[in-house]
Amino acid sequence: MSYVELPGARVPIRMWTDPATVEAGALRQLRNVATLPWIEGLAVMPDVHYGKGATVGSVIAMRGAVCPAAVGVDIGCGMSAVRTSLTANDLPGDLSRLRSRIEQAIPVGRGMHDEPVDPGRLHGFATAGWDDFWSRFDGVAGAVRFRQERAGKQMGTLGSGNHFVEVCTDTEGTVWLMLHSGSRNIGKELAEHHIGVAQGLPHNQGLVDRDLAVFVADTPQMAAYRNDLFWAQEYASRNRSIMMALLKDVVRKEFRKARPSFEPEISCHHNYVAQETYGGVDLLVTRKGAIRAGRGDHGIIPGSMGTGSYIVEGLGNEASFNSASHGAGRRMSRGAAKRRFTAKDLEEQTRGVECRKDSGVVDEIPAAYKPIERVIDEQRDLVRVVARLRQVVCVKG
Repeated sequence: MSYVELPGARVPIRMWTDPATVEAGALRQLRNVATLPWIEGLAVMPDVHYGKGATVGSVIAMRGAVCPAAVGVDIGCGMSAVRTSLTANDLPGDLSRLRSRIEQAIPVGRGMHDEPVDPGRLHGFATAGWDDFWSRFDGVAGAVRFRQERAGKQMGTLGSGNHFVEVCTDTEGTVWLMLHSGSRNIGKELAEHHIGVAQGLPHNQGLVDRDLAVFVADTPQMAAYRNDLFWAQEYASRNRSIMMALLKDVVRKEFRKARPSFEPEISCHHNYVAQETYGGVDLLVTRKGAIRAGRGDHGIIPGSMGTGSYIVEGLGNEASFNSASHGAGRRMSRGAAKRRFTAKDLEEQTRGVECRKDSGVVDEIPAAYKPIERVIDEQRDLVRVVARLRQVVCVKG
């Protein structure tokens, strides 16, 4: 489909889904965003749903301003995927050992490594810029600088919620490795610090929603936020790279006889800010629950833990600010999912997938998410499908 346009206070709201299917709370958030004095455009992806602070599945383009709550607290959260030389025929009938090895190599939930991972010891890992990246930690907000040791030990860890590590097969039977994570606790604390600063600024006192407080260009607060934002986005990217290297090492050991090889990594943020130009105007584009889908850009759009995912290529549709959805998108809250479903329901809906099937992850049950096939179909003018993946192993936090 192409987009549906709804009227907004300052800009129209372009929606790549039927507005009638979007909950009232999310529509209200979107209308509030469209009132911001700095806004230049607003695009809404088919996985849209209500989010804390700002709508998940929204792309906000502003001139000379950025809203930290519209990035979200998991700065730089995103996906990575690698195609391997293995095929489904190489996989054992019982995948529980492979899942266990992955969980041993990559801490999940609130876990962290006992000592920071040494990237120089990882097979084929590119360490360029590693020391420079960590040296820049001295320049982040003083309020979180005491977290450096923890940030070092959480580098290369998964986290919880909807984060995951998966082994998948595509329709040709080729095995893929895929994971989803972000900037861990350090990104969260940086985000919360700057959201608090923004909400206290005079120019934000008259906004319809205090969560939409912004930083404006050429101010020390904006400079400080941009510094910390881009550092946290890099942390998230490096976190995924470390995890992927650890995952590859597990696969090398478990499939030693097959001597697996790996294609270049596909990686994309879906909670972040980028400087981009549209119509000759330089804008700050915030994607919360959306990936960049410029012409030729490769991206990853996952479904839920029992439905599979898509590797896509962007078509460069400027009406969406070169964006596409970041996943299936929730259709019910975590609390609602826990109240409605049981561990038995989860077991039935993840049949054939080696994964946790206990009450601790019932909020991630496939039925809590929108159908991924419909989400993909609604953005055929934004991306083309390169590969359809189905998970066989899913590690949750």
